[in-house]
Amino acid sequence: MKIPMAERRILTKHWAKEYQKANRKEKSRILDRFVRETLHNRVYAARILRKEGKQVWINARTVVRADSGKRLERRRPKTYGDDVQKALVTLWEHSGYLCGKRLVPALPDLVEALERFEEIDLEPDVRRKVLTLSPATADRLLAPERRKWNGRGRGGTKPGTLLKSQIPIRTFADWDENQPGFVEIDLVGHEGGHAEGDYLQTLDVTDVHTGWSEQRALLNKARCWVVEEMEEIRKRLPFSLKGIDSDNGGEFINDHLMEYCEENKISFTRARPYRKNDNCYVEQKNYSIVRRAVGYGRYEGEEARAVLNALYDVLRLRTNWLQPTMKLIQKQRTGSRVTKRYDEPKSPYRRVLESAAVSTQDKARIKATFEILNPAALNRQIAELQKRVDQLTRRRDYARTHQKPDAPPPSCLPGSPPSPASRKGAKAPRKRLKPK
Repeated sequence: MKIPMAERRILTKHWAKEYQKANRKEKSRILDRFVRETLHNRVYAARILRKEGKQVWINARTVVRADSGKRLERRRPKTYGDDVQKALVTLWEHSGYLCGKRLVPALPDLVEALERFEEIDLEPDVRRKVLTLSPATADRLLAPERRKWNGRGRGGTKPGTLLKSQIPIRTFADWDENQPGFVEIDLVGHEGGHAEGDYLQTLDVTDVHTGWSEQRALLNKARCWVVEEMEEIRKRLPFSLKGIDSDNGGEFINDHLMEYCEENKISFTRARPYRKNDNCYVEQKNYSIVRRAVGYGRYEGEEARAVLNALYDVLRLRTNWLQPTMKLIQKQRTGSRVTKRYDEPKSPYRRVLESAAVSTQDKARIKATFEILNPAALNRQIAELQKRVDQLTRRRDYARTHQKPDAPPPSCLPGSPPSPASRKGAKAPRKRLKPK
């Protein structure tokens, strides 16, 4: 039977004085009896017994007796005030909206670069507090701003059967590369939900050891474009390309890519069919970089390809030089509970500098690039290019909705394939005669 709240408060005041004076063993006995009589949760019951009737300082002048049924005001001022929160929001926007665990390790380099180009001017006290934030505090201060910013596509991978027996399978158990150069590759389709016809693809390449990531736009899934852009990406990497791992799509499992790898002495492996976790390093970049940058719209033609590649040229500077990543170093299962441990967040740029397998010349080259990077200017360029990408989508949507009534239905619309009569050289279907 439930006890009325008024009686519970009387019991609380009765037991609180005795509870606060008792030793540990007597407190446990009092708490057992109090929980039996009031039916409170044990943790809650212990808290209100500790709090009831105590003298509490609200400020430097006022002393009140605490009431367990009321919430007290904060006793001390905030450590991180509005000025720190405002500065953190600005830095968060310049970082590309990272989470707290990745943002905090990036703040020293980010603040230094923005101050070098006179993009921000922080007070000494604010600067000190920003650089000593914990990830949890950063997330708490950014929570109100994140709430202000509260279509997925379909996979288009078609299995390639040729040469599958000649390309060995590589699973997550084989991921023991401790040097850069072994990459995973994948294609991200920009069909906008309508997979008919040709549309742009993004070739996503991610290094397993350093997390270095490169993206290039392709006109379609043709094998020649994949090889051509792989060569462009190979020139951009700050280390030699040693191995490629792909899914089982026909755009990768073919003679073109296999011959390219043999000519350049690159090992070529593939993942198991229908096992996305085998390519987890590149799969996570498909959303965190590609989808977040260009969305889920449909893009076609050379103009759209040029705009996407211009966006990727700027985006790679922020992703590889300024944004820290975390790598899983241990995963332990205890019953139904899985405990994961990650290494210290570092940007791919920092991981390359720490690698002994990268030459001194390559390290000096990327270090010189880092010295001239302005994070605020990069964000402005990215925002401008994203507007151009958005205009391409809007222009296509306008063309769809303003077609002439007598025009044949476009092949990109769902449920409206071109009629047989509209195809070149096709005959109109015969009318079915009614039976007599």
